[in-house]
Amino acid sequence: MTAAVSAVSAVSARSGSPHRVAVLVRHGVLPMELGLVHQLFGSARSPAGEPLYSVVTCALEPGSVRTDVDFTLHADHGPEALAVADTVVVPASHEQDEYLDAPLTGPLADALAAIPAAGRIASICTGAFVLAAHGLLDGRRATTHWRSAEAFARRFPQVETDPEVLYVDEGRVLTSAGEAAGIDLCLHMIRCDFGAAAAADVARRTVVPPHREGGQAQYIPRPVAEPDLAGTGASRAWALTRLGEPLTLKQLAARDGMSVRTFSRRFREEVGLTPMQWLTRQRLEYARQLLEETDHTIDRIATKSGFGTSASLRQHFQTTLGTSPGAYRTTFRGPATPATSPSPPNTSSPSGTSSPSGV
Repeated sequence: MTAAVSAVSAVSARSGSPHRVAVLVRHGVLPMELGLVHQLFGSARSPAGEPLYSVVTCALEPGSVRTDVDFTLHADHGPEALAVADTVVVPASHEQDEYLDAPLTGPLADALAAIPAAGRIASICTGAFVLAAHGLLDGRRATTHWRSAEAFARRFPQVETDPEVLYVDEGRVLTSAGEAAGIDLCLHMIRCDFGAAAAADVARRTVVPPHREGGQAQYIPRPVAEPDLAGTGASRAWALTRLGEPLTLKQLAARDGMSVRTFSRRFREEVGLTPMQWLTRQRLEYARQLLEETDHTIDRIATKSGFGTSASLRQHFQTTLGTSPGAYRTTFRGPATPATSPSPPNTSSPSGTSSPSGV
């Protein structure tokens, strides 16, 4: 998946005021999806400790909103909050989503129409039905929860439905799968807005994996914890401490005591990526961290992160992020430069992903 550093993100990173996030809740909202948006964006801080986002909850009418469990919530704000938002997040409502008609009409359509043209719009889980019914996903790639993906594809043939990924970034419009994938999407947006270091800090505060790439599979065909199956976690932990070295597929397989063929199959089942794709993303994440936090030259960063040459690093940055290493550093560079290099990314989850170069 391509995660371009968009104009919205660049403006957010340089803006002096907090980025305004409005969460649009409807009857039947899933409380976890509402809570994760507030928790993640609300935890983001500048190096000086200032909030990077302001988050408000709004409804089509202020007041009581049913959830899908045995309590209600109160929304102080109405749809007017959408008109001044930089980012709008639409959580799921299993009570409504799969019954929406296209084109969308009524108060919900009016509320979405009030979102500024430059505003970013993201959905969690079946919230994608709202975006699609309003025409925001026409001609775009999108995802939703895998259990609803078939119905979504039938209802909206003009949308390129991808049921196998965690989230999809189409620039102004983003969609994610189930609740946990909403965490990944929020961290992705924080990373695009304010850089990898800000997103990693939020992940540490909330004790979640710092980075799972959007193209990772929503689910795996066989449980990782099945006792008679060896995992690939040892090789991933080992590789993370050696990102600057020319690692081979044979070396990685040997760390887990498997043949290359078995290792490659098992790795894909557990992570949703090939070993080469995973390693490349881990290296890219480390390069982003070095650009943000050190004065190292592009050549040195290319070497330390395992790309070998600055040309290779630039190619991967352009392909994956839609920008150059120099432009990325200008946008996301923090005010302080540490004397020593940061440690390579530590992915605590077996499913975590991050950066580049070939196996």
